[in-house]
Amino acid sequence: MIWTAPFLFLGISFLFSMLGMGGAQLYIPILFWMGLDFKTEAIPLGIFLSLVSSLSATLIYRRKGMIDWHIAIPFGIAMVVGAPLGTWVNVLISTRAVIIAFSLLTLLGALVMLSGWSPQQKVVTPLGKLLLGIFGGVGLGFDAGLIGRGGGAMVVPLLVLFGIGSKTAAATSMFVVICSTSASLVSHIIAGAHPVWALWVTCSLAVLIGGNLGARTMSGKMRPKDVRVVFGIILMIVAFILLVNDVILANSF
Repeated sequence: MIWTAPFLFLGISFLFSMLGMGGAQLYIPILFWMGLDFKTEAIPLGIFLSLVSSLSATLIYRRKGMIDWHIAIPFGIAMVVGAPLGTWVNVLISTRAVIIAFSLLTLLGALVMLSGWSPQQKVVTPLGKLLLGIFGGVGLGFDAGLIGRGGGAMVVPLLVLFGIGSKTAAATSMFVVICSTSASLVSHIIAGAHPVWALWVTCSLAVLIGGNLGARTMSGKMRPKDVRVVFGIILMIVAFILLVNDVILANSF
């Protein structure tokens, strides 16, 4: 069953690259459901695939001029600082606690995007964007390290809450995901990852192709409202399935 993952991840990377996410929100629970250990196998591989997909999509968004570098660079650097701390906490707490945190934070991101709310005051100055990048990056970097995500699921809603357009937020998020996943991947490998190299290679090729195709589609055809709605629905489904299957049902036995 595990070797069907590359074909499934091709489609996931196509969709998630349009939304500014690396895809770890789905890669990790799917790998876990397919039998990989959550901490030592599913999380490291999910992070690596998120990195590959994000690199593929970012090249397209950079070429299209869609990334807000005033936010992207400080945000990415700050997330690198916060991610190792989150990974350290991950090692100290139980797998169940990590899954609950994963689910609840994913649900929060979904609600933000589906609400359609936009602020009256928007962050438009270079200083404002710098501060948003630093403080947002440290906090979400911790989140990324803790639950094995590149951070895109929370980066995009946070940027939207501060008045950044949803397509710009998604494109900017892809660069941020590269920074956070790189730091998280190194941290999890040091913490004791157990890679299955053949699976890593085949899945990486799949998400490389999917990420490139998804970025091309979003940069040309998707409306900002479509990005928000699709983003919110996908996160809502992921949070619900993960929470029900791996927490509520497990506690009933």
